[in-house]
Amino acid sequence: MRTEAIDSELTRVRESGPLREVKIPPCPELLTRLRKVMEAREPDLAEVQAIASADVAMGATLLRSANSPVHLGDGAPCVSVGQALTRLGLQHSVQLMRFFLLRHALPVRNSALQRFWERSQKRALAMQFLAQRVPGLPADLAGSHGLFCHVGMPVMLQQLRGYGATLVEAAARIDRPFVATEDANHRSNHAVVGALTVRVWGLPRTLMASVRLHHDFSVINDRGIEPDVALLVAAGLVAEQLMRLHERLTPDADWQQHGEAVLEWLQLDDTTVQEWADQLEPLLDEIT
Repeated sequence: MRTEAIDSELTRVRESGPLREVKIPPCPELLTRLRKVMEAREPDLAEVQAIASADVAMGATLLRSANSPVHLGDGAPCVSVGQALTRLGLQHSVQLMRFFLLRHALPVRNSALQRFWERSQKRALAMQFLAQRVPGLPADLAGSHGLFCHVGMPVMLQQLRGYGATLVEAAARIDRPFVATEDANHRSNHAVVGALTVRVWGLPRTLMASVRLHHDFSVINDRGIEPDVALLVAAGLVAEQLMRLHERLTPDADWQQHGEAVLEWLQLDDTTVQEWADQLEPLLDEIT
């Protein structure tokens, strides 16, 4: 499904389909400012620092990460947001800021999504890690894909009656995919709602498409799909497996069904994935 077709699908479900009554929360103002800064060929670092300093709690989050054992090393502790940005680097700092703003825009108060934001942050970090190792994978979009690919879940939880029970049912069923249970109960699923949120918030169209297709691994064999979208979807599956290795969990159904083909398409193997999981472990340990 090309980006244009996804755009048309979202318009259809929004105007006359099952999501016409769903209200997408407004995009946080600071996230909009951050998006505009990062769209520039050379982002204005002073503006990034101003955005980070505009929310005391967000600035504190950056300082806490910069002064963690993973980043502190033998250096002196950071005492300002500017120092934290320098130590963490632009990409990692921006992803932490996006995570903070997204989490506060879409609060989750349901036991079925108890670890939702923790896993979203881990997925974004794993995607950034992969962007440094998978040729052609765009770093900024990779982190955003990891952060936003399941964002439809808290939106559906807020807007659709009975979605909490659907989450429990979908997680328990092994006879069909997660999104199939969502479709059966609500005539839509978190991939569609997540893509709609990305579009409403004015985020990149490539991200909209990758979120919509993040459970559709046929994209690796579809020459009509934009290369960046296919790369993001394929890398997203590897990121999920890296997280599961870190959590000592068995591979999920997507990995069991599509992992081998995705690794072959990315020219990777199981040994490399295990090595990367070992390298990622101290970084993921930092997220709780």
